[in-house]
Amino acid sequence: MTQDVYQKVTDKIIADLEQGELTWLKPWSAGNAEGRIVKPLRHNGVAYSGINVLMLWGAALEAGCLSPTWMTFKQALELGAHVRKGERGNLVVYADTLTRTEAQDDGTEAERVIPFMKSYTVFNVEQIEGLPAHYYAKPEPVIDPAQRIDHAEAFFAATGANIRHGGGQAYYSGGTDHVQMPAFESFRSPDAYYATLAHELTHWTKHKTRLDREFGRKRWGDEGYAREELVAELGAAFLCADLALTPETRTDHAAYIQSWMKVLKEDKRAIFSAAAHAQKAADFLHGLQTKTQVAAA
Repeated sequence: MTQDVYQKVTDKIIADLEQGELTWLKPWSAGNAEGRIVKPLRHNGVAYSGINVLMLWGAALEAGCLSPTWMTFKQALELGAHVRKGERGNLVVYADTLTRTEAQDDGTEAERVIPFMKSYTVFNVEQIEGLPAHYYAKPEPVIDPAQRIDHAEAFFAATGANIRHGGGQAYYSGGTDHVQMPAFESFRSPDAYYATLAHELTHWTKHKTRLDREFGRKRWGDEGYAREELVAELGAAFLCADLALTPETRTDHAAYIQSWMKVLKEDKRAIFSAAAHAQKAADFLHGLQTKTQVAAA
C-alpha cells in the first residue's frame, strides 16, 4: 500500500474526538443527512461492513453526498457511466492473506500465512454521471416512529437475552449474564432507549458462550475497558443503521473520550480491530433473528 491507511483513519477519528465529536454518530447529526441513515452500499446493493462503514460515512459527510452507494471507476465504466472530472475518490480496505514457503532451521520447508490489508478507491454515485436512474433515487423517507419501535422491539426480543428493567443505570452484568435497563419511560425518546439497548447487547455478545471477546480488562477505566466500550459504541451505531434508529450521545461519552484517544494514539490498528469486533457482534445478533424464526416455524 502506498499510504498507511491504519494511520490515516486513526488520525481522522482522533481529530474528531479532540473536537468532542464521535465519528460514528456524525451521520445522524449532519444537516445534509436527510431520511434514513443506512450503511454504505456497494454498487450491487451489498452493505459495507466494519471500518469501511466509518470511512465512507465520513467521506459522504465531507462531500455532502446523500446517496449511500459507492462504486469503483471501472464499475462505473461497465455501467456506461463515468466519474466526473476532478472528483476525488475515497479508500476502502479489505483483509487478505498470502502464503509463503520458508526454509526452517532444520532444513525443511514450511508454509507461513501472512495477513495483510489491501485498499482500493471508490466514488459516490453522486460523483458519477450516466448511471441508470435507480442509482440516483432519493433516500427513503424516515420510517414512522411507531413502526420503527415495533421493528426494534421484535429484533431485541429475538436475541433471547435476559433483559431486566429498573434502577437508573444501563449496563451488562457478566456475573449474572443479564442486561439491566432503566424503565422505557425514563428515556427521552424511544430511539434513545433502543440505541442504549443496542450498546448493552453488544456487550452481551462478549460472553464466553457467545463470541468470547476479552481485552484483558482488570479494572474500570483501563485499556481493556476502553477497548470494549469502543466496540460497544460502534456495534450500537451499526445496529442503529440497520434498524433505522437514531442513536443519541450518552451522558458517559465525555468520560470515555480521553481513554479512547489514549488507546488510538498508542495503537493505530485499534479502531480497525474495534470495528471488526463490532461488526462481528452485530452479525451475531442478526444471526439470532434467523434462529428464532426457524425455531418458531
